[in-house]
Amino acid sequence: MGKRAINLLGDIQLRQFVRAGVPVAKSDGGGLTFTLSANGTAAWVLRFYHGGRRQEVTLGRYPDLSLSAARVSAARKRAGLSDGVNPADEVRKAKSRRDWTVRELVEDYRLLVLDGLAESTQRSYERNLKRIENGMGAMSVQSVGPADVVAQLERVKVGWVESFTLWCALRGIFKHAAGKKIVMANPCAGVVLESIIGKRPEVRKRLMLTADEIRTLMTAEMSEPNLLSMSILLATGVRASELFTARRANLYLDEARWHIPSSKTGPEMDIPLAPVVVAWFRRLVELAGGSGFVLPARLSTRFNRFDGDAHISKDVFREAIDYWLDNTVPKPKIRRFTPHDLRSTMKSHMRKLGVSRDISEMCLNHKLKGVEGLYDQYTYYEERREALRLWASFLTSCRAGTVWNIVPFKRSG
Repeated sequence: MGKRAINLLGDIQLRQFVRAGVPVAKSDGGGLTFTLSANGTAAWVLRFYHGGRRQEVTLGRYPDLSLSAARVSAARKRAGLSDGVNPADEVRKAKSRRDWTVRELVEDYRLLVLDGLAESTQRSYERNLKRIENGMGAMSVQSVGPADVVAQLERVKVGWVESFTLWCALRGIFKHAAGKKIVMANPCAGVVLESIIGKRPEVRKRLMLTADEIRTLMTAEMSEPNLLSMSILLATGVRASELFTARRANLYLDEARWHIPSSKTGPEMDIPLAPVVVAWFRRLVELAGGSGFVLPARLSTRFNRFDGDAHISKDVFREAIDYWLDNTVPKPKIRRFTPHDLRSTMKSHMRKLGVSRDISEMCLNHKLKGVEGLYDQYTYYEERREALRLWASFLTSCRAGTVWNIVPFKRSG
């Protein structure tokens, strides 16, 4: 068999093809082909047989890849082909190793990973993904090293917990990059967060307000909606978010019952309401006017932003407490507390009143632990109702400043 003809094309001929603008496919021999598409794109294609079938790869565009350079590239790939290396596989590998920017990586992470995380995690990660985009979005992923990760952590001035979330987001996106083989190793490996921002501050311990402090709170000089809200938080032990998002449709006051839908913080739950708590809710509903929320927004901007009806901001309770503590003269005789401390106050006092640990946990919508929690589907509604009535009686006694003289629950073992 004769030797195959090669080097059939010339530079002048190629320029003529491009000027004519007519689609062509001309062989230079040995499988190397010059192509010109209908839209005027000129390129070099290598056609070959591998594994018993005809294949082809694009080597590059002309004139970026000259005739002589195309011949050298084709010769190298033919040499590899004789050693069993498929040129198409090599091109696919090269594409998979393309140089990504950090911004592209973040967007890919959002698309393939972030949507599968818990809703609360998505929100906290999204804040920090934006910080990463702003700080290092234009960088090449392959060029990012440990020093760049440290610089990003030092650049963002936030609290320890938020810095930790930023650290988690950084590890997450570069783990994603390593999984896609964009990088061979995660640049976060070996970086020690404590060496950058120090040890985590001691977790603040929850307060148990005393009876005198409860009286101070329940007689506070606050607006009526805020004071009623504080009293309801104390009396029911719900999370602040469950109260400020409460809808009137979920209040069954004639049944002395409040239904809380399931959320990321807990399963759905019916809370039995003591008579005094029913009265507090009735007053809040009256103050709410025509809103569908028990605590409607107080700023017109929130109403406009949410199509005419909205609940109060998540910060209202905390701001109301801080304003009262910081601006009341004389200063209230109570330790600084948060809305969440009202849950720990209820829990602790219930134990003192003789309510069993399990019932007090159920009142807080905490799931029982272990096998018991898995199989015990009983809601303890009647037991919770009695416990919450006892607790409400204690609260009204505190508010009135009278001596507590009600027989407590019989303590369980």
